[in-house]
Amino acid sequence: MAASTPPSSSGSSPSRRRTSPPLHSALLREDFDEVLESEVFIDVNRLRKYARHGIPPEIRGVVWKYLLGVEKSDRSNEFTQRRARYESYREIDKENVEVSKRVRGEVNRYLLRAKKDNLLDPHTAPAVFEAVVCAYINCNNHVEYSPSFVQVCAPFVITMKSECDVYSCFERLVNVIYESSLDNNINKRVAQFLSYFRTLMPELYDYFEEEELDVGEWASSWLRFLLAKELPIHSVLDLWDVYFATPDYVDFHPFVCLAILRHLKDSLEDLEQSEIRSMLLRLPKMSISRIVGQAYNIRSEIQARYGTIVNVRA
Repeated sequence: MAASTPPSSSGSSPSRRRTSPPLHSALLREDFDEVLESEVFIDVNRLRKYARHGIPPEIRGVVWKYLLGVEKSDRSNEFTQRRARYESYREIDKENVEVSKRVRGEVNRYLLRAKKDNLLDPHTAPAVFEAVVCAYINCNNHVEYSPSFVQVCAPFVITMKSECDVYSCFERLVNVIYESSLDNNINKRVAQFLSYFRTLMPELYDYFEEEELDVGEWASSWLRFLLAKELPIHSVLDLWDVYFATPDYVDFHPFVCLAILRHLKDSLEDLEQSEIRSMLLRLPKMSISRIVGQAYNIRSEIQARYGTIVNVRA
């Protein structure tokens, strides 16, 4: 089993009162169920529409597979396609001594940080991380291993029951990350992001410079790995619900980063260099729906200032 599931009400403490889900949550689940129960065709556009408002945790993995294109909307050959995908994954070499050692070390550190969230089984999850990341590296020799792969993989280990599904979703996302993070490309994206940052929040930008903050350290990581390293895991899950429902999420992502800076502006201006660095590399929990709403406003603001937005992806 790829990951432990959040405790159900039947497995909770006897002293904890059992409560019904909020009405809006129940209605949202009904919307998803109506789409997912179709026997012939899954309306992915409707899934995207609903997912932008959040996905119930118990079906997040299923919905993500459709949003990422791992599962096809046409269900007529679903079983055959799924079996072929599982067979293909089974045949992949998952042995890589060098990468395995590095993955194990990073997973152990990640599990210590994520222990309080109780979303990963510390007994079974490490083997899944190791197999999935090694399989990806073995199949993509042009991609250099990054410790951040563990944080990128974690949401899929949490939400997927099958190791093959974890791999398929991880592969889709890392391919997108790789293409958007090629050396020349990432440099252009960071430069554009900093230009927007300086324009929208000149006081905070100047304060970062006064404190001699290494902008490249945090900005590059924020843009490369979709905040998987920096945000608390629950926030990552909420944010990726929105991203996977958004066709141009890589292009939208910088505006989310700007929205986070605007949200934290007052707090950051009260800190010194080391404290700023710590906050930027370990972001506090925040309302993702508010951040996303602010990101749309920022994108509109930049469009009004510049007339257009030039996407720098190749």
